[in-house]
Amino acid sequence: MDALGYLLLFASGVVAGALNVVAGGGSFLTLPILIFLGIPATVANGTNRVAVIFQNLGAVWAFHGHRVMEWRSLIWAALPSCLGAVLGTWMALLVGDRSFERILAFLMVAITLWTLWDPASRRSRGPVGGLPVPPSAWLLAGGFFLVGVYGGFVQAGVGFLVLAMTSLAGLDLVRGNAVKVLSILLFTLLAVGIFAWQGKIQWLPGLCLAAGSAAGAQVGVHLTILKGHAWIKRVVTGTVVVFAIKLWFS
Repeated sequence: MDALGYLLLFASGVVAGALNVVAGGGSFLTLPILIFLGIPATVANGTNRVAVIFQNLGAVWAFHGHRVMEWRSLIWAALPSCLGAVLGTWMALLVGDRSFERILAFLMVAITLWTLWDPASRRSRGPVGGLPVPPSAWLLAGGFFLVGVYGGFVQAGVGFLVLAMTSLAGLDLVRGNAVKVLSILLFTLLAVGIFAWQGKIQWLPGLCLAAGSAAGAQVGVHLTILKGHAWIKRVVTGTVVVFAIKLWFS
């Protein structure tokens, strides 16, 4: 990969980091770009997660500093999602590159259409910070296991699914996001370990994405204030649909 390719990766990391702050789904941009730059789809799937680790590590630290981190979610959210991620990651390694590209294109459109429904605005107004009680805890754990399977398989868009689950736990948006970044950080670390073990990560492109993503997270804060969520959602929707069409027919 030449210098222009790395510059494109850094720039896409900035955009993805901003999108993940204001809306989510940044990996729906970075994954196709990695593939279009000539990285095999399975390797791109592993490489993309390097940036996800750095982004969520900073987010966990920030939520902890603001005393809103739900550490009890390690039991009913992070642990089952990690178990699911092991299964999902092995599934991703067994799928061929072309099949993965088709699956990714489908998921890009499906998740984007689902988010247009804006489930976050329909969140239940349950108790803030409350730990779910049985049998809800078992149902939530099962749901997070399935979320982990998805996250281990493709990663992109998993944040939307985590927030849907935290709404069932009765958490508000702030604490739900804290659970989201903690869960994604832990199962992504596990997935990266498996991908690296199988030689499915290109570290230099991944670290380039990570640098851009860290910068983009700061950009996202300012964009949210200046433009608002609705404007960002339109940008995300249009861009993701274009990438999905190109990926499907490439």
